[in-house]
Amino acid sequence: MEAMERIRELTDRLNEAAKAYYSEDREIISNLEYDKLYDELAALEEKTGVVLSGSPTMKVGYEALSELPKEEHEVPMLSLDKTKQVEELREWLKDKEALLSWKLDGLTVVLTYHHGELVKAVTRGNGVIGEVITNNARTFQNIPLKIQYQGELILRGEAVIRYSDFEKINAEIENPDDKYKNPRNLCSGSVRQLNNQITAKRNVNFFAFALVRAEEIDFENSVEKQFQWLSKQGFQVVEYEKVTKDTVAEAVQAFADRISDNDVPSDGLVVTYDDIAYGISLGRTAKFPRNAIAFKWADEMAETKLQYIEWSASRTGLINPVAVFDPVELEGTTVSRASVHNVSVLRALQLGIGDIIKVYKANMIIPQIAENITKSNSAEVPEVCPVCGGSTEIRRVKEGESLYCVNPQCQAKRIKAFTLFVSRDALNIEGLSESTLEKFVDSGFIKNYADIFRLDQYKEAIVTMEGFGERSYQKLMESLEKAKKTTMPKLLYGLGISNVGLSTAKLICAEIGDTPEALMNAKEDVISGIVGIGEVIAKSFCSYFQKEENCAQFMELCQIVTFEEKEQGQNYFEGMIFVITGSVEQFANRSEMKEFIEKNGGKVTGSVTSKTTYLINNDKTSASSKNKKAQELNIPIISEQDMLDMTK
Repeated sequence: MEAMERIRELTDRLNEAAKAYYSEDREIISNLEYDKLYDELAALEEKTGVVLSGSPTMKVGYEALSELPKEEHEVPMLSLDKTKQVEELREWLKDKEALLSWKLDGLTVVLTYHHGELVKAVTRGNGVIGEVITNNARTFQNIPLKIQYQGELILRGEAVIRYSDFEKINAEIENPDDKYKNPRNLCSGSVRQLNNQITAKRNVNFFAFALVRAEEIDFENSVEKQFQWLSKQGFQVVEYEKVTKDTVAEAVQAFADRISDNDVPSDGLVVTYDDIAYGISLGRTAKFPRNAIAFKWADEMAETKLQYIEWSASRTGLINPVAVFDPVELEGTTVSRASVHNVSVLRALQLGIGDIIKVYKANMIIPQIAENITKSNSAEVPEVCPVCGGSTEIRRVKEGESLYCVNPQCQAKRIKAFTLFVSRDALNIEGLSESTLEKFVDSGFIKNYADIFRLDQYKEAIVTMEGFGERSYQKLMESLEKAKKTTMPKLLYGLGISNVGLSTAKLICAEIGDTPEALMNAKEDVISGIVGIGEVIAKSFCSYFQKEENCAQFMELCQIVTFEEKEQGQNYFEGMIFVITGSVEQFANRSEMKEFIEKNGGKVTGSVTSKTTYLINNDKTSASSKNKKAQELNIPIISEQDMLDMTK
C-alpha cells in the first residue's frame, strides 16, 4: 500500500507542476526535480502494474486555459522519451543514421500553409488541442508569410525568445517582481497574447524541427532532405548534425561546449532517425513516438556546505535570499553562490547554516540548489532590513512569498535608485560607482537626485575620502558638468519610473513631446494608445507624476540640466537593419553607435535574422555566433569604418 500511496502523491504533485508550467506560465519545481519525480513514478508504475487515469505518464501537458480559440491537432503531438546517458543513445541508434539537434526551450507551434500563404498557427497546448495564434505568428521575426510551394504544408517548430532579447526586455522592467523568470515563460506569454502588437515587440523567432505534410514532394525517405527543403522555402531549421552510433558521443560534446555561447535557449538535444519509413514503422507508445528520443544534460552535481544566507535588498524594497556555500567546480567554473529566489523556496528547501547541499548548473548555466541533504531548517527570515534596520514583511507575490523592506527611506532603495540615475543609459555620470554613492549617502551629501549635481559643496570632505583625491574629484566634477547636457528620454529613464526603460521613454517623448509640462500632464489613455506601450506602463508613468514630490524633483532637475537639440540626420541608412557585435573603436560605446545609426534613419536590433541588412563587427573573421549566423544567412559582415563610409 505504501507504493500506491506514493504513486498517488507523485501523480498529484506532477500534475500540479504541469498545470503551473503549461497553463499558467510559472514554475513551482525545477526541471531537475520534475524529471526525478517523473522517473520515480514511472518505475513504481512498472513495478506495480498500476497506472492511474490521471498519471502524467499517460498524457501530455495540461489543458490550455485562455480566451484564444482552440483547435484539435490533426496528428497528436506527443512528448519524447528521454535519456541522460550517451551510451543509451548509441544503443538506440543501432546501425541507423540520425539527426542530432538542439531541444529548444520555448513554445511548440504548428504552422499550416495553403497556396503558398500562412493560413493557420496553433500552439501545442495539451498535445491534442492547442490554441489558434495565427495573427500572433504573423509577427514572428523570421516566419515567411508567403512561400514558393503551393501545396498544403504543415510543419512544427519551436517559438523562442533569444537570451539577448530576453535580457533586453527584462532590463527595461524596473520592478524586480515584474521581471520574467526565463525566456521560456516570456515566450509563452508573448505567443499567447490577445494583442499581437505586444507579440511583435518581443522578437519571437521560429525554428522548424519537423515536417508533418507536404503534398507530392519526394524527400527520398530522409528527414535531412525535409530540413533542406524547408530551408529553401525560407524557414529557419533547428541547427543539427548528422550522427551515427560511432560519432554521436563526439557530437553531443560539441553541442555541450557551445551551451554558454548559444543565444537560443535550449534544455537538451533531440536525436531523430533520418530514415522516415523506419521511424514510422516503429510506431509509438501511449505517450512517446519511437522515431526520436531526447537527450537531457546529465547535470554535474557537487556536494558542498552552506555557509550563510545573504539577503540582498533592491531599489523596490524586495529582499532576495542568496545561498553562499563553500566553492565547488561545476561545468569548468568555480561556483560559490546560488539564488534561492524567495522565502517560499527557502522554506521548501529547509535550509540552515552548515547544511550539506547538492548544487548544479541548470542547463549547464545557472547555479541552483538541487537538494538539501541535512535539512536543518534553521535559516531565519530577517525581521529587519539588512541595510536600514527597518521592519520587513512577507508578501504573497505571484507563485510564492517574498520578503520586503517597508521603510520608504531605506538606504538600499535610495542607493539603487541613484545608481540607476548615474548609469550609462541615463545621465551617464562617470566616477559614481555604487560604493562611492553609498559613501556619499552615508555622509549626508546626497538625499535626492539634484544633490548629485551639488557635490561641489563638499569638495574638502570628498578629496580626503579613501580612494579619492584632488584628481579624482576634478574628474567627477567634469563628468557632472558633461552630464548636465542630456536628453529628456535619458532623464525620464534615470528617474526609475516602474516599467519605463529608455526605449519606452523615447516612444513617449516622440509621441507627446519632450517638454516637462507635456510629460507631467500626460493622460493614461494617451500613453496606453502609443504603439508598443500598454496599460501597465501607462499607469506606472502617470501615477509617478501624480505625486507632488516626484513632480517637484523632476522640475528641479529640468532646471539644472540642458536638453540637447535633436540632430537631423541624412537618412543614409533608411530601411536598413543593423546588428552590432564585438568591440567598438570610433564610438565611445555601442549605445553611441546605435544612436548614430538611428539618427541617420537606420534601425539596430540585437539578433541576426533574415531581415538584417548588415552585421557590424570589426573582427570580420571572428567565430562568434552572430558571425556564423550572418554567414549562414548570407548577411554582409562589415566593419565600423565600412558603416561610416556609407555616410560619405
